[in-house]
Amino acid sequence: MLLRHVPFLKAVTQYSFTAFGGPQGHIGMMMKTFVQRRHDVTEEELIDYNAFCQMLPGPSSTQTVMLIALKRGGIPLALVTLGLWILPAFLIMTAFSFLLLYFDTKDIRTNLFTYIQPMSVGFVAYAAVRMMRASVRHPATWAIMAGSLAATFLIRSPWIFPAIMITAGFISNFSNRRIPERSSKPKPIRWINLWLFAALFILVGVLSEAARTGDWHYRRAFNLFENFFRFGSIVFGGGQALLPMMLYQFVAQPLARHHDAWMSPEDLLTGFGLVQALPGPVFAICSFAGGLALSSYGPLWQLGGSLLATIAVFLPSTLMLFFLFPIYHNLRQHVIIFRALEGINAAVVGIIWASGLVLLQTISTPEFEWSNLVVIAITFCLLQFSRVPAPLIVVGWLLLGWTMNM
Repeated sequence: MLLRHVPFLKAVTQYSFTAFGGPQGHIGMMMKTFVQRRHDVTEEELIDYNAFCQMLPGPSSTQTVMLIALKRGGIPLALVTLGLWILPAFLIMTAFSFLLLYFDTKDIRTNLFTYIQPMSVGFVAYAAVRMMRASVRHPATWAIMAGSLAATFLIRSPWIFPAIMITAGFISNFSNRRIPERSSKPKPIRWINLWLFAALFILVGVLSEAARTGDWHYRRAFNLFENFFRFGSIVFGGGQALLPMMLYQFVAQPLARHHDAWMSPEDLLTGFGLVQALPGPVFAICSFAGGLALSSYGPLWQLGGSLLATIAVFLPSTLMLFFLFPIYHNLRQHVIIFRALEGINAAVVGIIWASGLVLLQTISTPEFEWSNLVVIAITFCLLQFSRVPAPLIVVGWLLLGWTMNM
């Protein structure tokens, strides 16, 4: 069954090696790859998928690309897509967890990524402009977009995302939109995903606590899986929201209990800085942290720690996605949900604009450089007005950064 989807999987593999810039940068790449070039989904479907994933805990860009695969080939294709999407970042961050133990990371050259962050802002701007055409059409949606932009930019909290979605959906319910007469066929709800999630949540918690109180020899592996499974179940706001959780769980909490920290804060921050410059999900920081956490047990356990952490953090969001999306698909035929989607989609555009501004602010610190604006403008124009494939744009900026800093 998967053989007929080989061209799609090739596109996913290519996307996984070239998707820089975090969730908001990824949406621009998806727009270019899966909407314009391949026509796997329409712009409206991609906006709808992204809006739904913004309301879920876990990695939103990962969930969005899985929904594209789910539409094409069901759960088997979605799972293969998940593996291909996270594989490059997993391998790089796992290797870096080993590299960190043997080399001075300050000596690792980062010139290759000189133009990647401003390039990502160009992808964000492209995605926002494209999505505005479909989702922001009258004064009410313009107001929702502007309010979402301001709230996201001013309130730097992961909980702002679900709060914005709920507020936008409530406001747009005052409109007089009506359900179209044609409705899609209801999707079957797979309750097994909910029961599996609940059972795993309880099981990993019980095993982790038993390992801690019983002082099992390899207790840290059980604790590690529980920690990252919990992170993947409750974290909103993407990979950026993971950093404070991991600093508390692996550094501050052990020290408060007079135990050795699982890793130093400097090492964790170094890994977090690297993952920002890599393609793929920001959640790949978990592969790096999992390897460091079990490095004291030896190389094989370090490799196992990376794999355990990666599986644990992506598993709960995958199960919730497969359970909740059919419910969401069926409920959207009701007038309250149908009207709410108008405001939610406009809010997503505001969040994407705000993310671009935050990223621009980050790369402009400590001093502003006009060259960043040039990179942003060139990237946006190439995406908007040319047929240059998105991966070639990424490779071009990588090569330019490398040659300019040799």
